[in-house]
Amino acid sequence: MYIKKFYLYLITISAVLVVASSTLASEPPATPKRLSDTEISQQLQSLPGWTIEDQQLRRTYQFKNFVEAIDFVNRLVEPAEKAGHHPDIAISYNQVTISLTTHDAGGLTQKDFDLAEIISQLSKRRSLRGL
Repeated sequence: MYIKKFYLYLITISAVLVVASSTLASEPPATPKRLSDTEISQQLQSLPGWTIEDQQLRRTYQFKNFVEAIDFVNRLVEPAEKAGHHPDIAISYNQVTISLTTHDAGGLTQKDFDLAEIISQLSKRRSLRGL
């Protein structure tokens, strides 16, 4: 009797999980709102060293050597994954250029500025220069 109740309980939980996951999978993620030029200018003031180029938020960091540059890039993985937002990264020996834009929105969104702030905080943990 207890075994039958246990199996019935497991089947019920499985059915609920299947319904929940199919509901979540069928809902497309919301596209973030593209920021206005005024909003972009205001946000940019709180991010020293970052510039706007070609509708992208961009900053170049310079490190002592290639190993430190790659270490910095590796430290970007976790926050980018957590945010579900991934920067374009260009590496040239000891320089790392980060470019952020929200492709789905066709320009800059709050997600870009939030991730830029996190990247700025990470950069302060090592001796480097922003260019």
